[in-house]
Amino acid sequence: MNMSPQEFDAMLELLARLVLDARTGGLMLVLAIAAVCDYRTHRIPNPLVLCGALFGGVYTTLVPPVVHGTVLFPLSGLLVGLLLFLPLYLMRAMGAGDVKLLAMIGTFLGPAGTFHAALAAAIVGGVLSVAWALARGQGLRMLQNLPGFLQGALLGAALTSSAGAPGGLRISPQATAAKLPFGVAIALGTIGYLIFHQLGFL
Repeated sequence: MNMSPQEFDAMLELLARLVLDARTGGLMLVLAIAAVCDYRTHRIPNPLVLCGALFGGVYTTLVPPVVHGTVLFPLSGLLVGLLLFLPLYLMRAMGAGDVKLLAMIGTFLGPAGTFHAALAAAIVGGVLSVAWALARGQGLRMLQNLPGFLQGALLGAALTSSAGAPGGLRISPQATAAKLPFGVAIALGTIGYLIFHQLGFL
């Protein structure tokens, strides 16, 4: 699709507003730091998530991004963020840091935005998981484990743990072909969602 100079300038202006806005720009900065930390150390620092959540909660309460927004906006977003990834954490398919990171995102984006960010993160995570496994020559093993993982995800609520896991299915480290730092997927998915939303595609 050809884009006129005026349309290109308008797109750049929209992206600049996204970055310079305290809410979205601050969120993207925290996500970038979290992604780097998770990639390098496979850990997302709790102080980073806590500071981000405090800033997101206070800022979106004082400067609500929605009409008639109250403190319920960040609190409901935080709750949605916790609940969306909590089942994967209980199944040992995701780390606690990833769950807390999405909950932090919720204080910035509210419930609806957090849902879309989680969906985008899941899509990006799926793509990165395939690339991650193929890059390490583990594509065949990943395909072999896929049916069992999907079956466990569907039946996990009805199963009890066999190794002392609280009320859920435990997925051992061997069930995945490679350890993907999912904080990277959360960051890329959320930032991608923000950009597409800012440009009017979502």
